[in-house]
Amino acid sequence: MSNNEIIPQYDVVRQDYSAEEKVILGEIRENLVDLAISSGENFQPNEAKLLNDIRNFLFARLSDEDKKITVSRKYLENLSQKILRDIIGYGKIDSLIQDDNLEEIMINGINKPIFVYHRQYGMMKTNVEFDDEKELMDLIDSIARQINRRIDKESPILDGRLMDGSRINATIPPVSADGPSLTIRKFKKDPFTIIDLINSKTISIELTAFLWLCIDGLGVKSANAIISGGTSSGKTTTLNALCSFINPKERIITIEDTLELQIPHEHVIRMETRPANVENKGELTMNDLVKNSLRQRPDRIIVGEVRADEAITLFTALNTGHSGFGTLHSNDARETITRLTNAPMSVPEIMIQAIDFIIMQNRIYTPSGVSYRRISEVAEVVGIEEGVVQLNKIFEWNPETDNIDNISISSKTLSQIASLSGKSLNEIQKEIENREIVLKHMVDYDIRSVSDVKSVLDLYYKDSEKVLNRILLNG
Repeated sequence: MSNNEIIPQYDVVRQDYSAEEKVILGEIRENLVDLAISSGENFQPNEAKLLNDIRNFLFARLSDEDKKITVSRKYLENLSQKILRDIIGYGKIDSLIQDDNLEEIMINGINKPIFVYHRQYGMMKTNVEFDDEKELMDLIDSIARQINRRIDKESPILDGRLMDGSRINATIPPVSADGPSLTIRKFKKDPFTIIDLINSKTISIELTAFLWLCIDGLGVKSANAIISGGTSSGKTTTLNALCSFINPKERIITIEDTLELQIPHEHVIRMETRPANVENKGELTMNDLVKNSLRQRPDRIIVGEVRADEAITLFTALNTGHSGFGTLHSNDARETITRLTNAPMSVPEIMIQAIDFIIMQNRIYTPSGVSYRRISEVAEVVGIEEGVVQLNKIFEWNPETDNIDNISISSKTLSQIASLSGKSLNEIQKEIENREIVLKHMVDYDIRSVSDVKSVLDLYYKDSEKVLNRILLNG
């Protein structure tokens, strides 16, 4: 990577094949075609088996016992992996797809450099480009077939997700005047957990402990929340991380346009909308799925992005005893209310009180081009006065200190949890402090993977005193 230019350079090291290796690659491809024909049209190679077949083929092809010719194990493995990626990967952009440090891959057409958004360095220009429109179209067509969609002049926009969960959007003329384009929002192989968000200062330990208690609700009142923010502000990542606090006893149903949520929970049903087919039939909208979820005995309904008439169905559910989360595009808490209560969502103001918190998240850009994400505001919905929804700001990000400050005098949600659980507000505050101890322990000891965080939280729900005593005993 080079940072000398205005836009930093991301260089892909090309591993070209030797003349002999190209011949071998062709032979392997021919064998795969024969296998595909004999297996029917729905041939889907098993990656592990295919890699083993390639290894065996290479060993037989490159070794000669009579002439005492052998190949090194390292060379055999490297060539096997390279050929595997060439066969089942994404061609020129496969190495970009494999890099977990990249958030986005942007192909703007042919004879133009491919751009990427790096988690550490921001927007970068690569040394890779497509110089053949057919090659780029073949890649887009291949992706379309993988996800059982089509892209052509009648349907010039492709929107969906790859097998690994990455979101893809492709356009072809006449929609994109300068030729085919492809944008891939990468799906992180190792998902961000709440500990990662604390480490990156997206959220503070104090705010995390507060939300943990409110989301759990001590079993008597589970808080409902809308996470709002702009595009790429990290709403879904934060929603996913906060969902780890849902009690293991609850049944969760998630509803998304494109599956992104990876909730570490045993009792989850994931549902995804479906566009109409070529005959304009078979469409399943977000609202269809929210309505259907109510027949599946959910404890918690999570809507990936609230945009239209599904908002009324969701809020009706929240007003009848269900708990839920959702994300929404907005710039601040008041605008979130305005968007919810106006077309196309049109939620009656009286229903807005079903929401306990509006969590605002922003993507903060710096002159260097690198950005970071912060929860900028947590506002509590406290009621309606003279037809206006009243908000109580609980936490607020201070850009001067880069801290998320607790600015609340009181919290309606904490008061309700105290009343329903028979505990005093002092006891509730002590419980929040205990959860801060657990979170700080995970931060200090780098307990951050999905499985490790889940293990600690499950133990806490099972026996909180035992967990706290163990932490305090270890200092």
